[in-house]
Amino acid sequence: MSADAVRVWLEDVMDPEIPVLNVNELGVVRDIVWSEGRLRVDVTPTYSGCPAARVIEAAIEARIREGGIDEVEVRRVLTPPWSSTWMRPEAREKLRAYRIVPPEPDRAGGTFPWSRPAPRIECPACGAPEPERVSEFGSTPCKAQYRCTRCLEPFEYFKCI
Repeated sequence: MSADAVRVWLEDVMDPEIPVLNVNELGVVRDIVWSEGRLRVDVTPTYSGCPAARVIEAAIEARIREGGIDEVEVRRVLTPPWSSTWMRPEAREKLRAYRIVPPEPDRAGGTFPWSRPAPRIECPACGAPEPERVSEFGSTPCKAQYRCTRCLEPFEYFKCI
């Protein structure tokens, strides 16, 4: 079984907090390696304290076992930390369609988040610029809660990391 074949299986493993994205699109699957008859899958959560990390890891292991591989280890790797630049382009479009503003790929990494200029966020419902931030954290730590100042629609922004 090749690593590419296992990646195809992992397209069935959805992020439980953002159910329109699978783990490959989100970019959390770092490596798939065969070693001494055992399959190892390295996973980096979007945040080191991501509450969904264990659920994702268990779902990855279960999907691989469904595929007939019993010797599997899902290993959490925190260094280097996940970056929103690891998201596939199609993931950004799926987020937008789901009414979550995706992170801007050219704004992630490099400097500390608080030293970067504010993100360019438009309302996903009406396109109005300059929404108001309601909370630094949305339904998950990787998102912030916003509200459009034109249509008043609440929405989330997936932070650049």
